[in-house]
Amino acid sequence: MSKAVAKKGPVRALGAMSGTSLDGVDAALVVTDGVDILGFGETDYRAYTADERSVLHRALGQWPNDPDVAPATRVVMEAHQALLSKFRDVEIVGLHGQTLAHDPRGRGTHQVGDGDMLAGALGVPVVWDFRSTDVELGGEGAPLAPFFHHACARWIGATEPVAFLNMGGVGNLTWVDPRVARPEGEGALLAFDTGPANAPINDLMQARRGLDYDEDGKLAMTGKVETGALELFLDDPYFSRIPPKSLDRNAFPEMMSLVGELADQDAAATLTGMAAASVLRGMEHCPEPPTQLLVTGGGRRNPVLMEMLRVSLDCPVHPVEEVGLDGDMLEAQAFAYLAVRVARGLPTSCPTTTGVKMAVGGGQVSRP
Repeated sequence: MSKAVAKKGPVRALGAMSGTSLDGVDAALVVTDGVDILGFGETDYRAYTADERSVLHRALGQWPNDPDVAPATRVVMEAHQALLSKFRDVEIVGLHGQTLAHDPRGRGTHQVGDGDMLAGALGVPVVWDFRSTDVELGGEGAPLAPFFHHACARWIGATEPVAFLNMGGVGNLTWVDPRVARPEGEGALLAFDTGPANAPINDLMQARRGLDYDEDGKLAMTGKVETGALELFLDDPYFSRIPPKSLDRNAFPEMMSLVGELADQDAAATLTGMAAASVLRGMEHCPEPPTQLLVTGGGRRNPVLMEMLRVSLDCPVHPVEEVGLDGDMLEAQAFAYLAVRVARGLPTSCPTTTGVKMAVGGGQVSRP
């Protein structure tokens, strides 16, 4: 481990995230000692081209050595290297990579991204493969942002429970009690995937309109939710499972057939309603009602989705920007923070976040 990472005190950590929505790579600097957030630095984004997204789509659901994995890995690494090389004075990098398949009770979890290659290219230590150890020890391997959410709750000065909702390709919820000092402490966290979020809406828009997503919820806004389809969707046994629990991007393949005969606008409205209803069902698992729900990820920009959440929930619903956080970069920042925790031997998940048997620190460290 480099002296810069091994030293006590603050570290300039750079995190990178390529999410299940397949839009591109986020990168963000965080100054942290692995316990507290001491400051936020620059951020940047590198979108995938249409051709690159096609390569990644073909590889979804594939495992190591499957035919489309190598081309997907090249796309992911080229995008990351181009973006991360722009940053200066970085002491450690957290590389999440691109999830292609996630089956924690079966074949495991599969993210493409080569930490050895990136460490050589950037000349700094790279922490990567964050999820495998958790899965090997009986955890879901996801979500991994909750320990960072705990630090965020303290950074914003929260004194009572709050919840963070990430609406990316998949939705995930973190309930945080900032009165508990350590994230692995009893009662500090509960986290789990709520259900599908933007991914099926994006897939619908691509298939029917040739668009990447429903910008500002404009299509859903003109449609109506088909309640029969919504009720069938909510019959899925996943929603009654006690958390922690996690999902693959394509865990609800029947969603498209449920809206298959609907007009475009009604299909978009119904898929958006399904995302919101998943959150409502998930909130039932919170140990006590949060004082507010802070929404991050692309879903917070969808006014239809946000209004569905507001009218359904008993607590205030806000984008995270209202408390001074960056909803586009929170996950990238999380992997910067987690990289420092891994490098310093601190846990990154625990029984109430992933279901792992004990608090565990995942991740491999590659050195240049």
